[in-house]
Amino acid sequence: MKARVLGVLSVLSLLLVLVISNVILSSSSRELTQELQINRVASLNRIASVAYDAAIDGDSAVLQREMDTYSGLYGEGILVRLQQETLRSGVLDENRRDVKDALARASINLGNAALAPVTPFGSGTEVISRSIGSANQVLGEVVLEVNLDAARQKLLYKWLVVGLAAAAFAALLLLGAARVTGWVLRPVHRLNEAVTELKDTGRTARLPEDGPPELRELSRSFTTMAEAVSESLESQRQLIADASHQLRNPVGALRLRIDLLLLELDRERERVAGAGVLAELERVEEILDGVLRLAVAEHRAVEGSTREALNSPNASQAPQASPFAVLQEEVERAQPAAQHAGSTIVLAAAEDPAVEISCHPTELAQMIGELLTNAIKYADGAIITASVHAGPRRTVIEVADHGPGLSPEQLAAATTRFWRAPGHTGIRGSGMGMTIVQKLAEANGGHLVLGERLPHGLSARLEFPVEGMVPRPGTRP
Repeated sequence: MKARVLGVLSVLSLLLVLVISNVILSSSSRELTQELQINRVASLNRIASVAYDAAIDGDSAVLQREMDTYSGLYGEGILVRLQQETLRSGVLDENRRDVKDALARASINLGNAALAPVTPFGSGTEVISRSIGSANQVLGEVVLEVNLDAARQKLLYKWLVVGLAAAAFAALLLLGAARVTGWVLRPVHRLNEAVTELKDTGRTARLPEDGPPELRELSRSFTTMAEAVSESLESQRQLIADASHQLRNPVGALRLRIDLLLLELDRERERVAGAGVLAELERVEEILDGVLRLAVAEHRAVEGSTREALNSPNASQAPQASPFAVLQEEVERAQPAAQHAGSTIVLAAAEDPAVEISCHPTELAQMIGELLTNAIKYADGAIITASVHAGPRRTVIEVADHGPGLSPEQLAAATTRFWRAPGHTGIRGSGMGMTIVQKLAEANGGHLVLGERLPHGLSARLEFPVEGMVPRPGTRP
């Protein structure tokens, strides 16, 4: 946008400079031409007056001396044709076509004392002429050569001066156009950045009020709106977190009462009914725990996006974690649950055990643990492979299984809150695990990528860019 606006202003500025320069140069040319013409016409009239006296008296000596003096002084030739003789001074050739035309016109009393406008480029001389005598009787003709070299040099100098002045003026106009464009568009760019930041992080800094009055008012309005939106989003996140946390106490108390009640029940049917109530209560506890963890993960994701948007120096000081060490620890922790489900977890050898990524170790363990739990839960009896791939552009932590997997449509919806595959409704879960992993990955500058594993199964990859690289979701290192 800045290039387009600056381009239009630059073209208008250059056109203005060209118009002003053309007016000045045209005026200078006319002024020089007029000055030269007045001077030469006066000389032409004087020569004609002396030639008239010579034609009447029959003595041309004075006329010749006058002509020689003029030619010696100005370096311009004169040709006087009288009835009895033709006088010359300088190097004016009477056989020149323009001289012949001037003599012919003057012979019929049609003098020509007009000069063409002087230009700084060109060469040659021009001639002016008039008749000798009166309107009723032509006694001869006078042709005066006009040398334009001095006028051309003077005009060329003026062109150079005007050109330099025009260049300086154009530079000032372009500089002014750049400053004005920046002054006008700077609030627009800040507003665009603030909109992007608000979209990505849910918050934005207060915009400075500068630029034209209309844009200052727009900045104030946007800041007010952004603060209201940020407060609303923060209130919603806080409400979810507080509600989840506050509900844990009454739910815990309710669980304790149900446990005590079960101890008092005697008949088998009553115990079965009580166990069903306890199972539902455990499901409520699991959902509340998932909501609370999701609220924390979303808050961490917002913090990470805010640091990135504001280029916070703390972003480059994120804790370092060894992905293979964390993966190995989580695999060992998940082995008992896998054996109970009839699954086998295979930990692939590390390509580079010393590789590290920018991620909170606790959150990395939480993400890997969630992926392993998900594989054990939904790929019952399958072989689960856990591995770390260290590439030149990104480091990938992969948990893959040979279970039933998900269709492409289900893969696209797998990270949606509370989403569960139609075939998994009978398996206990809250439907928030993949959402939590995705948010925690984003909070640490990574991505969760879900894909198919051939011939069947699910591949879940946590991709973290190497420092200085930008990750591209869905690609392998």
